[in-house]
Amino acid sequence: MNKEEIAALSKLELEAKIRELEDRLADLNFYKVIEPPQNPMVFRNSRRDIARMKTRLRQMEIDAAKA
Repeated sequence: MNKEEIAALSKLELEAKIRELEDRLADLNFYKVIEPPQNPMVFRNSRRDIARMKTRLRQMEIDAAKA
């Protein structure tokens, strides 16, 4: 996901998406033991997407605290 897509999401949508990506990443790590992934960049991209979403969520919390 790019920055614009993440910025358009609400707080609840962000939290749901983070949970979904973390579950997906856990599944990928589990299956990595069984069979090597065809595209190893999936791990990096998933971790980065999670970090972007958590950053946006934190920015929303800071903005709410200021208001």
